[in-house]
Amino acid sequence: MASEKILVVDDDPAIRNLISRYLTQQNYEVESAKDGETALERFEQFNPDLVVLDVNLPDTTGFHLCQEMQSRTHVFVLLLTSLTGEEDKIKGFDKGADDYITKPFGLAELGARVRAILKRQRSVEDNEQRSLTYGDIVIDPARREVYVSDRLVSLSALEFDLLYCLARKPGRAWRRSELLQEVWDYDYEGEQRVVDVHIGQIRKKIEPDTDKPTLIKTIRGVGYMFDRRAPDR
Repeated sequence: MASEKILVVDDDPAIRNLISRYLTQQNYEVESAKDGETALERFEQFNPDLVVLDVNLPDTTGFHLCQEMQSRTHVFVLLLTSLTGEEDKIKGFDKGADDYITKPFGLAELGARVRAILKRQRSVEDNEQRSLTYGDIVIDPARREVYVSDRLVSLSALEFDLLYCLARKPGRAWRRSELLQEVWDYDYEGEQRVVDVHIGQIRKKIEPDTDKPTLIKTIRGVGYMFDRRAPDR
């Protein structure tokens, strides 16, 4: 199996080189960039599986760059930031980030997050997954596309994985901790709020009324459930 390709984007040469060396030692194919302009050039040439992306760059923000990259491919994005507020995390997820790690961080933690993200990619590639149709929503795991009333809906890589996880077992009530383990495959101690954020983003894109969701329902005291009985629009 070919090594997964990772693009590291950070304007601090010490951090950029440290991450690049570490990931290379973990047998990934690694390229790096110091700013947004260079990052987009390398992104087009390198076609990475994952981008490790600093939020603060000299010519743009990681939030903007994340959105731009994901408009071109379904690349996974791991944001690096010194920002610690929940609003900043929500903004990152809103722009399509798959995960978020706060500086300073340990290389072991970074490695665990990278492995968890890329494991989702391998599971999609290694397992033949069936297309799902419920009313006017179609979820195609081979193309990683979602259609609502024949309209293509743009989902981030993680949003797609979360929706497919729920939809392939309609009627099952999932605890947030179960979804974290199933979709993220990572132990987010005390960070179950991340599930709520992503569910909110998916609802904005597929529900006719986000205040009264009919597809992804909240199960009070438990978590979430995909309801196959959702009416056609």
